[in-house]
Amino acid sequence: MAKTLDMHGNIRLQHRTLATHATSRPRPPLPTATRHDWSKPEIQTIYNTPLLELVFQAAGVHRLNHDPSKIQLCTLMNIKTGGCSEDCSYCSQSSRYSTPTEASRLLDVEPSKANGSTRFCMGAAWRDLAGRKRGFERILTMVREIRGMGMEVCTTLGMLSPEQARQLKQAGLTAYNHNLDTSREFYPEVITTRSYDERLDTISAVRDAGISVCSGGILGLGESDQDRVGLIWEVSRMPEHPESFPVNALVPIPGTPLENNEPVKIVLPTTIIRLAAGRNTLSEAEQAMCFMAGANAVFTGEKMLTTPCSPWDEDKAMMGRWGLQGLGSFEQIRMKEHETSQPQPRSTPEFNIRGSATIGYTGHCLYHFVRI
Repeated sequence: MAKTLDMHGNIRLQHRTLATHATSRPRPPLPTATRHDWSKPEIQTIYNTPLLELVFQAAGVHRLNHDPSKIQLCTLMNIKTGGCSEDCSYCSQSSRYSTPTEASRLLDVEPSKANGSTRFCMGAAWRDLAGRKRGFERILTMVREIRGMGMEVCTTLGMLSPEQARQLKQAGLTAYNHNLDTSREFYPEVITTRSYDERLDTISAVRDAGISVCSGGILGLGESDQDRVGLIWEVSRMPEHPESFPVNALVPIPGTPLENNEPVKIVLPTTIIRLAAGRNTLSEAEQAMCFMAGANAVFTGEKMLTTPCSPWDEDKAMMGRWGLQGLGSFEQIRMKEHETSQPQPRSTPEFNIRGSATIGYTGHCLYHFVRI
């Protein structure tokens, strides 16, 4: 309130408006239930929303479904590098391209001391598990050992049959990663050795086996905004949304068809959004905006498959500065629904690796990513 004098000398009270005041558009109410019937035009409208308004809305949806103070720290280890028969245009592990990545044999993980990660992910550069019976048995053993320590354990091994998915579930696998990468329409421009429907078949086999699905995409492949909307639409139509959605942006790798590409919003309210490879290229302020918009998991450690990652100590210091805490294994509500039989661990193990490998993944973290 401001005091002024009228023409007769009497005091009058006036309301003062801010110079920056503007009439805002009425906001639609935040959704209270997960939808599986989004249309592409609806998602495109969300995608085209001005960034700051989008971050505001996304933060509201995020807080309805998650604890905004919790960020899960995850470790991704390449247990079998290179030599893959696929022709993914972004990947340095394809045997079709001449890249610095050298093929290695399947490694074993050996747990030791605590280091903060509550989810351990193992990746093998394979098209599928055909003819890899002994290797698959070793992986099943590693899954049992890691799960026995009370950690969430995830693998990415290429295409799976329903029977292989059931075996992984019986071994205690928490989640399986199988990215769609991009829209159905743009997909053939990136990969020709595996169809989009084959990827969806593996996701269905994983979900039917009772394993949580981890499936996301890569930005910067040369796709259009419509293709990004198409990816989100495809995932939104799944009978159960993925438990987590890794967000990558291309890290161009010399020797791959996309080596000269330039490095570069969502409809899944209960899904964990994982900032993946290339996050180390983002400033702390950019990462904070991602967390505000709904990202609530990161991959941490010195390396992530074949690209650099953010070190443990830097991530822990950053989380401390922003008042963020680590999300425990099986703490997220949807994960509890899937996994209720295992006791919580007293401590979280770190993993040492027997053998040597070039670690990496040809992804990169997205700057402005939102949850709507």
